[in-house]
Amino acid sequence: MESQSAIAALSALAQPTRLDCFRLLVRHEPEGLPAGEIARILDVPANTLSAHLTILTHAALVEGRREGRSVIYRAQLDQIRAVTLFLLKDCCGGRADLCAPLLAELAPCC
Repeated sequence: MESQSAIAALSALAQPTRLDCFRLLVRHEPEGLPAGEIARILDVPANTLSAHLTILTHAALVEGRREGRSVIYRAQLDQIRAVTLFLLKDCCGGRADLCAPLLAELAPCC
């Protein structure tokens, strides 16, 4: 991953509604959620959510697919995995013992 891609992803997540939206979509993997349902759950106007989803899509953090009249959005877990690995690639100067607590916290979630 290049720095610019990581910066774009982190910038997209550096806003409360977008962060909430991304986390919501992660919880609903792999099915995803329709845009209207996301707006309802987050209590955000549809046009505002649309702008947020556009920013998340441009940062490759979410993807939408049309199903009839709805657009179903899903979190792009590969992208967040790449961002996380980019941030932690040189974790603790290569000393695995120093990174172990961080990795242990991540392991139970999946």
